[in-house]
Amino acid sequence: MKKKLYLLIGSICVFLLLSTGCTQQSPKNNEIGVVVTILPQVEFVQRIAGDHAHITVMIPPGADPHTYEPTPSQLVEVSNAQLYVKVGSPIEFELSWMDKILSINDQLLVIDCSKGIDLMNSTDEDEPGIDPHIWTSVKNAEIMVQNIYQGFLQIDPTNKTYYENNTDKYIQDLQSLDENITEILSAKTHRIFMVYHPAWGYFAKEYGLEQLSIEEYGKEPTPQQLERLIDEAKAENISVIFVSPQFNTRSAETIANEIHGKVIAVDPLAEDYLNNMQKIADAFAEAMQ
Repeated sequence: MKKKLYLLIGSICVFLLLSTGCTQQSPKNNEIGVVVTILPQVEFVQRIAGDHAHITVMIPPGADPHTYEPTPSQLVEVSNAQLYVKVGSPIEFELSWMDKILSINDQLLVIDCSKGIDLMNSTDEDEPGIDPHIWTSVKNAEIMVQNIYQGFLQIDPTNKTYYENNTDKYIQDLQSLDENITEILSAKTHRIFMVYHPAWGYFAKEYGLEQLSIEEYGKEPTPQQLERLIDEAKAENISVIFVSPQFNTRSAETIANEIHGKVIAVDPLAEDYLNNMQKIADAFAEAMQ
C-alpha cells in the first residue's frame, strides 16, 4: 500500500514538474539520457560515452539498495532518458522499481549488465537466490562494460567508432587492474577475510579467497553466533573486520574489540571504480598478512 501511494504521489510530481518546464537537468540535444542503478556504473558509462551521455544514478551515495525509493526529480530524469543500464543480477531496487520505471517511460532501452556473467547464489535473505554484487569482480566489470557498449550502439550507431575506442581503452584499464590485484593477492598464504555484509563473494571467487560474513540471512548475529564468530576470527588470525558504509557496524566493532583488531570501511558502491577496487584489494592484502 505504501509503495502504491508513493508511486501515485511520484507520478503526480513528475507530471507537475514536466508541465512546469522543469528541464534544467535534462539531456542536451547532443546527449543521450542514461539512467544507472548504482554508482560504479557511472564510471562505466562515462568511460564509454564521454560527453555523449547525461547520467542519472538512482541509488545515491550512502543509500541502501534494499530500501531506497526514487525521488520525484529522479523520476523526471527517467521520463527524459533513452537508456536504462540495470545491474540485472538481481538487485533489490530493480526488483521493486523497474516495472514502475518503465510505466513512466515505456520507450526506454533497458540493458542488462549481468548478461553473460556466471551468477552465484546469495547467502543474504534480503537478496534471495542470486548474489547481486557482480561488479565486485573486475572480470565481471569487463562484461558489464561490453554490455553497456552494445546498448550505446543500439541508441547511437553513427558514433560506433568513438564508443568502440573508448570501450577498448577502458577494458585495458580494467585488465591492468585485474593483473595488479592478482599479483598482490597471489602470494598470500592466509586467504580468509571477515566482513559484516557478504558483498564480496564474486571478488573472493575471482581471486581464490574466502569471505566470512558476520551478517547471516540479512540479520544481526545472535549472542551465540557472535561468540562463534569471535572464536573463528581468533582461530583464523583475523585482525581486521571490513564493513560497508551502508550498514550498521556495531557487531563488527564488538568482534574487533574482542580480537584486539580494527574495523575498516570498504565501499562496494563507490563511484570511482578503478581506484576504489585497487584500494580495496590493497586493504584485503594488508589484512591477510
